[in-house]
Amino acid sequence: MPTFKKQLPLIIFFSLLLCFLIGNQQQVAEAVTNETDFTENPKYPIKDGYRPKASIVIDAGSGQILWEDQPDLSWSPASIAKVMTMYLAFEAMEHGKFSLDTTVTATEKYVNISQLYALSNNKISLGVDYPVRDLLTMIAVPSSNVATLMLANLVTDGDETSFIHRMNEKAAELGMENTTYFNCSGAQISAFDGYYQADGIDPDGDNKSTARDLAVLAYHLIKNYPDALQFTSKPVVTTMENTPYEETFETYNYSLPGARYGYEGVDGLKTGSSPTGGFNYIATAKKGEVRLIEVILGVGDWSDQEGEYERHIAGNAILDNAFSAYEYKKLLNKGANTVNQKELTLEQDFYGFVKKGTEPHFITENGSLSLASELGQVSPKLPVQTVHYQEKQTTAQETTKKKQEQKKTSFFPFEKDTLNYWISGILTFLGILFFVFSRLFRKRISGTRRSSRTVGTFMTRSFVVFGFIFILGAVSVWFFL
Repeated sequence: MPTFKKQLPLIIFFSLLLCFLIGNQQQVAEAVTNETDFTENPKYPIKDGYRPKASIVIDAGSGQILWEDQPDLSWSPASIAKVMTMYLAFEAMEHGKFSLDTTVTATEKYVNISQLYALSNNKISLGVDYPVRDLLTMIAVPSSNVATLMLANLVTDGDETSFIHRMNEKAAELGMENTTYFNCSGAQISAFDGYYQADGIDPDGDNKSTARDLAVLAYHLIKNYPDALQFTSKPVVTTMENTPYEETFETYNYSLPGARYGYEGVDGLKTGSSPTGGFNYIATAKKGEVRLIEVILGVGDWSDQEGEYERHIAGNAILDNAFSAYEYKKLLNKGANTVNQKELTLEQDFYGFVKKGTEPHFITENGSLSLASELGQVSPKLPVQTVHYQEKQTTAQETTKKKQEQKKTSFFPFEKDTLNYWISGILTFLGILFFVFSRLFRKRISGTRRSSRTVGTFMTRSFVVFGFIFILGAVSVWFFL
């Protein structure tokens, strides 16, 4: 028995240590599982070597991040750069510069570019007028470089340098903090054999961006120009219909319903591939009232064209994981609610994304309530969704508030309790001081004439009386005020 008592502390210590290690291992295992969930989706088996270098999924309505993996990795977006050209074209149409029916006449320059074998293109015929709506389709589906340059030159009246500067200015304005454009299409200027000129721009410069920045771009495109999706939502498209220049194209977006790896709800946006960027993809999908945006970068290697298909298997797996793991629902009702141990009255119902099977957490500050998101917002320029509230004051809060109000209306620059301490202390000090004076006078009058002693005695007793009065005053202030 004594031996057991001696060993008991050691037994308790090692038991606690074992529990800690087991719990820690479980947390690590859960973290790994959460990180690799999408790769284990049996519907979309991802082969070794085809996991994206970077990826992100956001809510298209709020900008809330639902998934991320190296979202700020700098990468070549390849033809995804064309999305910014489309954005600037829609912005120009919004400002009345031209319309979907405006045409661009094919010059010899554009014909020559369309014949460059190294670039993705479509046929362009000399002297033919190409409507903007057809140019947009050529950009979105066959990823035509010549159509992209034709549209960019329409926006800036042929000033190719100005357009690239405008791309970078718009990127900064939208909050794309790690994006730099050197061309309007994703192909380096030097690849255009001298038919694309931009003074002051590095002709060998390779566009750089991140999954986060491209998600921000897609967010603003869908929010500001939702009609852009009509050019990205079909697996097969035809341009220049009912003319001698009619062409039909099949999409490279194999996640569109009806395509090779069709995923329910996908209606765009853009693919891109290059020797430096591998295979990239922006997708958006809508289920019910929920629309998500995903970006995946760097699937496979340019030398292995299998990556063109594998990016969609990975994209579908990530998208499916986000739709499966999260749900968008009403989190709080309008009216009275208890949140963070506070009694709040919300001005309206509050909705948000939460992981299934978990309880939401909220942030309440300065009369606004928001969801405490695990991964936050895709950009600091996109504020979190909030709802205003009125807070019911508790007894303790009301008491504090009254004290604060008394402090504001008081003549003294400090609280009443502090004032009482000061008054009580001063009165006590004066009382003691008068007692000290009484002792000094008593010593001083001893041995003096009778008449002087009478006056001194009176003064001594007066000091004692005043001392008692001040002490009594201090006690009164302390206990009764």
